[in-house]
Amino acid sequence: MHGYQVMQQLAERSGGIWQPSAGSVYPTLQLLEDEGLVTGAEADGRRVYSLTDAGREAAAAGAKRGRAPWEVDGADEAVDLRTAFSAFASAFGQVAATGSPETVAAATAIVNDARRSLYRLLADEDADAPTPTA
Repeated sequence: MHGYQVMQQLAERSGGIWQPSAGSVYPTLQLLEDEGLVTGAEADGRRVYSLTDAGREAAAAGAKRGRAPWEVDGADEAVDLRTAFSAFASAFGQVAATGSPETVAAATAIVNDARRSLYRLLADEDADAPTPTA
């Protein structure tokens, strides 16, 4: 695969939770190449990477340790949250672009209430966490 395909695969396999940028993928591929875990070659004007034997061994050893890095606990819930936020952002944009001053003021109050509610939610979650003992 070339770097962009790696980014697409990681995003797809993680359900959109993990979407690495080119700024993280390409240096990582270079590091893996430097360590002898992948080889890079030009193909159709792109640098395509393949696992070496050492890379396959490292991947197999990682697979024995458990789940893949893109298998994230709570991924479904996070996707639901992102979807809800995206819909919220669309409504926010419409209010900001077309709302009357009164509507914008009311929307500002709603957004401020939502922000405070989220922080209260996090604070309640932290309060439920076990207290460390000395």
